Amino acid sequence: MIVEKFPDRIIEIDQKQYLYFGGTAYLGLPTNQKFQDLVVQNILKWGTTYGSSRTANIQLTAYDAGERFLASHIGSESTVTVSSGMLAGKLVLEKLKKQMDCFHLNEIHSAIQIENSLPVFINEKLNANLLDSKSEKITILTDGVPSFQTRPIDLSFLNEISNQKEITLVIDESHSLGIIGKNGSGIYSSIDFPIKRKILVSSLGKAFGLTGGVIASDSNFIKEIKEIETFTSAAGMNPAFAQTLSDASEIYKIQHQKLLDNLIYIDSILIKNKNVKFDKNYPLIYLLPKELVLKLKEENIIIASFKYTKEAEPLNRIVITANHTKEDLDKLVRVLNDFNSQF
Repeated sequence: MIVEKFPDRIIEIDQKQYLYFGGTAYLGLPTNQKFQDLVVQNILKWGTTYGSSRTANIQLTAYDAGERFLASHIGSESTVTVSSGMLAGKLVLEKLKKQMDCFHLNEIHSAIQIENSLPVFINEKLNANLLDSKSEKITILTDGVPSFQTRPIDLSFLNEISNQKEITLVIDESHSLGIIGKNGSGIYSSIDFPIKRKILVSSLGKAFGLTGGVIASDSNFIKEIKEIETFTSAAGMNPAFAQTLSDASEIYKIQHQKLLDNLIYIDSILIKNKNVKFDKNYPLIYLLPKELVLKLKEENIIIASFKYTKEAEPLNRIVITANHTKEDLDKLVRVLNDFNSQF
């Protein structure tokens, strides 16, 4: 399906309009007028791009403003922005892969996948390598909210890992930062387990509505990231976007509350059963029956459907944003409830 205009709550395909419940613009910012005005103002001040190294002799205050906001919002000692969430993940892995063995949870996003990583769980039991008495440094890699899930990852297994292991936790919050937690702070600040270090990586192009990525951790680690050649030889995030992060702090709060209100409303009217997976704190509804996806399209509703890998089955999910109206949600839930009432 090819479109010629940003798909917000309405999408136009072949000159026909549909309700749209897809994408990743959870806070509805790409079409928010006040947000757009801030972006435009900052482009007029900082230009459309700045193709220089962050370590060059000229330093832009836009980056300081954006990174201070992110550190405060996330609850970390320090942050650094980069040009994408993918680069954020790869920089962290580049720093860690030579220092320690890696273990991963579930089917993590490719941004934090690394060759020779071992699964945390084998046949639903904790990997024996995590329980032995060998003294070593290890890295645990995980998404903040796993694919096809609507709740944050359960990290309680960290309490079971041998105390001979020095644990670094890397968590990809691309689909939780801006959404979960107070004002959308994510889950980083709430992680309180016996670990040596925690590191957040995230795209800013989803909830925050700006092309870029962020790494958050303690000040020492962020300093080390800034010394990696891959970082020093690359241009930074668009400085106009970095400045907008700071300037839009109040808009983020307002849009986050609108999103929460939409989710609470859905929870109050949606019939829950095995055909749909929904949690009132998360803006995704996963659908199992293919027939339901077709039924939604018949009712002029388009949802997100894609494959993470060539071999995988299509992942069908409904994405709720802050921009959806009560009438949009009523129509969506009516179709879901009509289908669910058959079972």
